[in-house]
Amino acid sequence: MANDKIDIPALLSRLPLFAEVGEEALAHLAAATRERRLSRGEVLFQRGDPARGFHVVLSGQIKLAFSSAQGNEKVVELVGPQQSFGEAVMFMDRPYPVFAEALTETLLLTIAKTAVFELLERDPLFCRRLLAGLSMRLHSLVRDVESYTLRSSTQRLIGYLLQHCEAVESQAPAGAQTIALPTSKQVIASRLNLTPETLSRIFHELTEAGLIEVHGKQITIHDAERLSRYEP
Repeated sequence: MANDKIDIPALLSRLPLFAEVGEEALAHLAAATRERRLSRGEVLFQRGDPARGFHVVLSGQIKLAFSSAQGNEKVVELVGPQQSFGEAVMFMDRPYPVFAEALTETLLLTIAKTAVFELLERDPLFCRRLLAGLSMRLHSLVRDVESYTLRSSTQRLIGYLLQHCEAVESQAPAGAQTIALPTSKQVIASRLNLTPETLSRIFHELTEAGLIEVHGKQITIHDAERLSRYEP
């Protein structure tokens, strides 16, 4: 990553959360914002660390996870560009329940809690935007719980692939679409509440069924409609 000094006010103004925030408020936030560049595998914070603000990813990817008593890792969320994390813990004034690790070289901003609280007191629109972001994350967590309890392992992976298919759909010709997995298969397995062995087995089954082709992180989906209807 380049080491050039970034324009924090300009970057904040381009984020959905701060799109309607005035210049004076942006300057106030920017003065309390610090940039952080993480190398792949570098930890931003550990489980149990105090939350002194929240974070916005500008580029790269962050893994939020925790380790079980047995030493197994459970990935709770994958955070990419233009996404924020840590708001709820900041408001609760509790330590982080997970650790955050960079999966690739990552550039992010950390916005201090004190500046956020000051802006919340005087800007109702900012309050609504922050609440909307937290509500969307809550709905996402509810969908995850529903997926884990009501959908099979195969259906969870198919749903994940089709979500990424939608991102390239408008640029892809009819028929086959190729997507690039955003992270390792081991991390994806943990995110979908699967073992790596189960993930590999499902990929093999879908390949044998003629629905996909797997070349490392490149997945070619021959027919998204057929894939969505597949029942093992």
